[in-house]
Amino acid sequence: MNPLGDNLLPLLVLAIGGAMAAGNLMALIRPPEKPKDEGDMQQAPVGRSVVYIVLGIAASIWAIASILS
Repeated sequence: MNPLGDNLLPLLVLAIGGAMAAGNLMALIRPPEKPKDEGDMQQAPVGRSVVYIVLGIAASIWAIASILS
């Protein structure tokens, strides 16, 4: 019996994957109103954000499947 739980790795992957997908989706939907610093972008790069969203969703699906099995 593991004191941290038997599903620790899938739970961590679910949290990280969900945060990756949600954060990048929100960056695409609602970009910042104005840049804070001189080097900040006006909008998130669409291609990179879509790749991160897909990876986050895939990781979340894998984690949910691992937890349920």
